[in-house]
Amino acid sequence: MRHKKATPNRSNRVNDQIQRDVAELIRDLKDPRISNMVTITHVEVTPDYAHAKVFFSLLVGDAAACEEGLNEAAGYIRNGLFKRLQIHTVPTLHFHFDRTTERAAELNALITRAVADKAKDDEGEGTPS
Repeated sequence: MRHKKATPNRSNRVNDQIQRDVAELIRDLKDPRISNMVTITHVEVTPDYAHAKVFFSLLVGDAAACEEGLNEAAGYIRNGLFKRLQIHTVPTLHFHFDRTTERAAELNALITRAVADKAKDDEGEGTPS
């Protein structure tokens, strides 16, 4: 019973460690498709540690090309993880562009527009005192 309680914490620690290590390893890549503005946002490792989804965001550059470059470099990055991680199985890495910041910016723009429209409507009504 005790083992089951400890597993989520270990999984979170492994996710966090992979996130930190992958971020460092990406800096050494020479592929022009991979911008130096890549941020690893989070990592999801399968329960058997065989695969890891690595989500990244990008400040500048082509997200699709960067994702392709990262997935092509996944073997090199995984090899770097073998040397750093102290776990029995180092997962196969699968990189995915994280659209969270993109969606947040779109929602922020929608909210700003709605607030501006509401202010215009309130001014147009001219509430008498």
